[in-house]
Amino acid sequence: MSNLTVKFGSYAEEDVIFLLKDLSGIQIEKSTQEREQSIQKGVHYSEMLPVEYEPTKEYLELFYSSLETSKRKIAEAAGIVAELLMKKRGKRTVLCSLARGGTPIGVLIKRYIKLVYNESLPHYSISIIRGRGIDEQALTFIREKHPEHSISFIDGWTGKGAITQELRQSIESYNEKHGTDLSAELAVLADPGHCSALFGTREDYLIPSALLNSTVSGLVSRTVLNAKWIGDGDFHGAKYYSELTDEDVSNVYVNTISAEFPAIIESAKQKASNSFNEVNWNGLNSVKNIQRDFGVENINFVKPGVGETTRVLLRRVPWKILIQPGSEEEIKHILLLANDKGVPVEEYTDMTYKCCGLIRPLEDKA
Repeated sequence: MSNLTVKFGSYAEEDVIFLLKDLSGIQIEKSTQEREQSIQKGVHYSEMLPVEYEPTKEYLELFYSSLETSKRKIAEAAGIVAELLMKKRGKRTVLCSLARGGTPIGVLIKRYIKLVYNESLPHYSISIIRGRGIDEQALTFIREKHPEHSISFIDGWTGKGAITQELRQSIESYNEKHGTDLSAELAVLADPGHCSALFGTREDYLIPSALLNSTVSGLVSRTVLNAKWIGDGDFHGAKYYSELTDEDVSNVYVNTISAEFPAIIESAKQKASNSFNEVNWNGLNSVKNIQRDFGVENINFVKPGVGETTRVLLRRVPWKILIQPGSEEEIKHILLLANDKGVPVEEYTDMTYKCCGLIRPLEDKA
């Protein structure tokens, strides 16, 4: 077990290098119910992992059908972000995706830039954990390896902006400590939360990678920060689930979307040059409305947007799902998952999102 700068995960090394400590040999997983109880008792979610199951036939069918439907839309959004980054940062920047939701998006942006500009930008994927911050060891590694480059942070989508805020606080703290001037700006494929100025779209739609876990993210687990295994000087940790190789669609995903790039280059360039980038945190206002209307004290129990709602249905114990009236056709998979799990669905209009998942506090204080 050691810090990795060698091949880890199922992506090609020219696509991405994960800066993570390999914890593959350690049993860290807990069942959904056990994790829920631990989290609500105050154990930090990053100290354990969910059990990674082989995706069911239904989820895989949903993944493939949604990929077919949205591959060009995602290609264009990735192209727009790539164009914005090239315009703003130029070719002397390191792509730094936030593992693991940001990892496939970073791969797509790297491939687009290579295709359109013939520049092969370095791309690393590193850990950031809500409430614990970014992996400073990994940041220092990147800075020392690429001293003349800026760092461009990349994630998949925004929900209520928790990671956007976490990144800002982490980078402020890092800059103070190291006398550096890193930018905390976060580039995302989709920004339904209106909390990023570097985005491909603000539409709240299903990014198919939200449907699966490690099998669409290079067979890499969520990242882990547990003092039992992560010491001073270590990168944050993760596991490589090589036993799921037969179910792995990580490369199918990025290859399918990358194949659409030639068709969207012109529209991506045009939309990037007309990009309207006001940040107004509308998403966070929606979350506050939901907290008020449903008596949810803990903001972390509100999971807004198609991506977050999908994940809460796959990973947690949802209480109910709120949907924007008229959006049923676009969120069929949410309704299917909710029906499978016996989770009630309610219409709700006071939000900018198409849907939102609510987590039930296990011990009702009422």
